[in-house]
Amino acid sequence: MSRVAEDVSPLELADYQKAVRLVLRYSLITAGYPDTAALPLVRRWAEQLRTDLMETLGYRLITTADTARLQRTQDSLDPTRPALTRAGRPFDRRRYAYLALTLAALGRHGAQVALGELAEAVAADAARIDGLGLDTTRKADRDAFVDAVTWLTERGALTIADGSATAWAGDPERAEALYDIDREILTAVHHPTRVLQHLTSVTALLGSGSALSMSAGRAAQRRDQARRARRLVLENPVAYYADTDPDLVGQLRAPALTEDLERLTGLAVERRAEGVALIDTSGRLSDIRFPGGGTVAQAALLLGARISAAAQRTGRHAPELLSAPTAAERLAAHARRIDDALPAPGAPGVPGEPEPDEPRASPYEAQEEPLAEVRHPFVTDSWLRGRLKEIIGEYGAGFSADLRGDPDRLLDQALGLLAAMSLIARVDGGALALPLLARYRGVTAQVKTRAPARPQDRPDPAPTSDDLVKDPTQ
Repeated sequence: MSRVAEDVSPLELADYQKAVRLVLRYSLITAGYPDTAALPLVRRWAEQLRTDLMETLGYRLITTADTARLQRTQDSLDPTRPALTRAGRPFDRRRYAYLALTLAALGRHGAQVALGELAEAVAADAARIDGLGLDTTRKADRDAFVDAVTWLTERGALTIADGSATAWAGDPERAEALYDIDREILTAVHHPTRVLQHLTSVTALLGSGSALSMSAGRAAQRRDQARRARRLVLENPVAYYADTDPDLVGQLRAPALTEDLERLTGLAVERRAEGVALIDTSGRLSDIRFPGGGTVAQAALLLGARISAAAQRTGRHAPELLSAPTAAERLAAHARRIDDALPAPGAPGVPGEPEPDEPRASPYEAQEEPLAEVRHPFVTDSWLRGRLKEIIGEYGAGFSADLRGDPDRLLDQALGLLAAMSLIARVDGGALALPLLARYRGVTAQVKTRAPARPQDRPDPAPTSDDLVKDPTQ
């Protein structure tokens, strides 16, 4: 494989790495998304980007005059990068369905479309799907539909020409919105790498569906394994050796992985006994910041510190040690839940593809002996609820009122964030402390206090989650 960024001069390397990070963070870049400076930068480096992203990661970059679209090779189902509503909440199944139907309906319209007309077209298609439907007389359905339309608007596929979608969602009898349609961006948004109607399982969307066979040769297999290892480090907060396919462990430990990823992204690769992580201290690439602001992030940080402290206990207070579900087991569980919700079988399968319940043989020869089973400290749900209650009692003045008043929801969201960052593994009855969590051992916090107001001063506002800060002495 050629050297990463081999035609980029040292003086321009930082500029090139910025373009790499943009493409990796935003799979679709348009003239206005994520900002007006992104597309010109990516187009400037398009040729080198196409070469490096394919050779290093197996990703395909497609550029046009108005778009840059990265086609990733997915190795696992990732629940941490959902589409977001106007309120910043993850899409539910209804919104994803409306988004897909909206894309299909827009393909049947001309240069412009009224929101009400588009809603009628989507409603007609949704009515043919059991359990879906779109009733424009229901506010909840209108809100979900407008969330899907807004997602396309943010990326430039639709541009508001007149009216207001929010006003239409409030009262479609008295408000309307008119949109211009950008065909090029629509095509870039819907650019599947598989023929979707032939899929019989969600796992057929993954890179394993096109894995190399033994006949491809050892050199081609090693190149493919190296790409998979780089993707594993790039796309996850940490790549644990114990959670990795044995045939990839050697690639994770290879010096070439560090050199390639650091030169490609401009970030540092950190190696520890338990695994490898790409460290993004500035947030230039990460889609999730941790530690971060807000009630959930603050509660997660404080709860993580308590879990880490409990994991270090010895003697009769030592926590029970349990093994975490492997990556393969998690993938199988996620796929099973999704496949169970698919419509009844009927679409033709892909010739030569195994049925969803048939195990797929690995196309690679293992290069390493299987790693010994690793066990992690276990804390129970009741213990976690008790620790969160303590956190709320001590720091609740800095938390948002709605989450402070709903500790079960706060606990679920905080644990979800810790799991997304590979700091814990959620299991039945509790959670397991993973090695990366030790980074946050000993974290303490304090609620900012303000000087007493003078009589002529206006009263201070109530504290918010931003008033909860990490102790600077730690």
